[in-house]
Amino acid sequence: MPLAATEFGSHYQAYLDCLNRQAWAELGRYVDEAVEHNGRPLGLAGYQAMLEGDHAAIPDLHFTAHLLVVEAPWLVAQLDFDCTPHGELFGVAVNGRRVRFSEHVFYRFENGRIREVRSVIDTAAIAAQLADG
Repeated sequence: MPLAATEFGSHYQAYLDCLNRQAWAELGRYVDEAVEHNGRPLGLAGYQAMLEGDHAAIPDLHFTAHLLVVEAPWLVAQLDFDCTPHGELFGVAVNGRRVRFSEHVFYRFENGRIREVRSVIDTAAIAAQLADG
């Protein structure tokens, strides 16, 4: 069922809460079975596997929306992260050091669920922090 314009923000916050709790059984409430990520068709199972991998690599991963813009069927968010990843993060050796960075994400909704995700992560911010420390 399509979302009303006034529902996008609260629905999205519930999705982030689902991710933060790692409530994978609930993910299908928010994400379409045929979801695509950056042009790759992952499907719900593949999308969930990607998120589970993120949480395994970053045990203190927490999704926080700093900025939301809605123009149905699109929702655009700036997600801010403050975390301590194990090993490498986006090709940069972090090895348990604390980093702060943003992700800019465009979501297209279809029938009330996320159907398409376009994501850009500020990897330069991560590299700069590690170079300074």
